[in-house]
Amino acid sequence: MAVALLVLSACQQAPQANATAAPVASSAPATSAQTDADLLAQGEYMVRMGGCNDCHTPGYDQAAGDIPKEQWLLGSPLGWHGPWGTTYPANLRLKAAEMDEAAWLKYTSELHTRPPMPDFNLRAMKENDRRAIYRFIRSLGSGGQPAPDYLPPGSMPQPPYVDFVMPPGPPVAPTAAS
Repeated sequence: MAVALLVLSACQQAPQANATAAPVASSAPATSAQTDADLLAQGEYMVRMGGCNDCHTPGYDQAAGDIPKEQWLLGSPLGWHGPWGTTYPANLRLKAAEMDEAAWLKYTSELHTRPPMPDFNLRAMKENDRRAIYRFIRSLGSGGQPAPDYLPPGSMPQPPYVDFVMPPGPPVAPTAAS
């Protein structure tokens, strides 16, 4: 659960009218043995297992993942408030729609965001996994609206938001009993 919470944040807004799915042109073929259908299936798997929907798809956790794909990755109005300010899960469909595959691969290989998004996991992925995620997201279309804007430290968000209360001092390493 902690990992899923970390994967959640670089953020945006609630579902709106859905645009039709746009075909995705490949800027670089994956491998000769991997078809477009294979890449889409791999991308869907990576999105599910990477916890992307946990934050970027409103209601996903509460519905135990039983949310139609048409509503996936549209961002969320749920803020993540802590010492860094308040972040909102991005509408990944709009994000992917604004760049081609090469730009997405560069962007995701260098991504540094605010908590709780575990950008380090995205940067550590193999390029072909990030390519598969891109292709899957693009296959969904570019529907929805942008997430609310980031709020700097000291600004209080409007509900709904999750409030991270940090203990004073340096982070405490988990113990074997944790």
